[in-house]
Amino acid sequence: MSRIAARFEQLRERGRTALIPFVTAGDPSPAVTVPLMHAMVAAGVDLIELGVPFSDPIADGPVIQRATERALAAGVSLDDVLDMVRQFRERDTETPVILMGYLNPIEVMGYETFAVAAHGAGLDGALIVDVPPEEGHALVEMLKSQGLDLVYLLAPTSTEARIVRIGEVASGFVYYVSVKGVTGAGNLDTAAVAEKVGLIKSLIGLPVGVGFGINNAETAASVARVADAVIVGSAIVSRIEALAATPERIPEAVAEFLTGLRQAIDEVDAHVA
Repeated sequence: MSRIAARFEQLRERGRTALIPFVTAGDPSPAVTVPLMHAMVAAGVDLIELGVPFSDPIADGPVIQRATERALAAGVSLDDVLDMVRQFRERDTETPVILMGYLNPIEVMGYETFAVAAHGAGLDGALIVDVPPEEGHALVEMLKSQGLDLVYLLAPTSTEARIVRIGEVASGFVYYVSVKGVTGAGNLDTAAVAEKVGLIKSLIGLPVGVGFGINNAETAASVARVADAVIVGSAIVSRIEALAATPERIPEAVAEFLTGLRQAIDEVDAHVA
C-alpha cells in the first residue's frame, strides 16, 4: 500500500477529512519551502501538494502564475524540487507528498530518470496536469514501476464515461476541480459539488479530494461534508505573495491560516461522526 493510500485509510478509520495544501516549490525563495512544509504539517495538514515551477502553467490562475514566476526567477528547477522533498524526508517520513506540474520538465529529464529520482527523494505521487490518460502510458508505467501514485483531475464537465476511465488509471485519490476555469477562479457552488462528488464516488473506489475555490474556513467546512479531502492552493499562495519581502514570516502565517481551516473541518467531522 502506498503512503497516500495508507494515509487515506488511516483518515477513514478516524472519521477525518484530509486537508491538502498546495504551494509552489521555491516561492518566494528556495530556502522557504522545506520549513514551510514542516510548518504546514504541524498545523494539521495530512498530505502536501508541491508545485513544480513551469513557464506556461495553463491550469493556473494569476496568483499561482506569479508564484511560478518568482520561483523561476530564483532559479528553481525540477531537480531542486526533488531535493526539497529529500530534505523534507530527513525529518518527516510519514506525510505523503504529491508533485503537481506539467509534462515538459519531466520530458526534459526523461521519464525513467524522473521516476527513479522521485522515488529516491521520497515522493509519493504526481499530478501531471497536461497528461490525459489516453496519452500517458509510458509515463504512467514508469511511475507505477517506482511505486508512485498517479493523481488525475476531474471537472464539473466530466461525463460518467470519463470518470470511469480516470478511475481505471488513477491511484491514491482523484482531484475534483470544483469550478470551471483556472485556479483561483469562480465561486464554489457547494450543492453542485456535493452532487458531483456523490456521482464520482458511485463510479470509482478512490478517495475524492476537492479543490479550486476554497479560500476560507466556511468553504473548507462545506466541502468537508461531502469530500474525502479539502485542497487549498491560491488562498495559501496569495498569503505567501503578500509576505514575499519578509520570507521568514511565511511559515507561521500559512500555518495560522491552515490551523483555522483544520479546526473548521474537524468540527464538521465531529458532527458527522
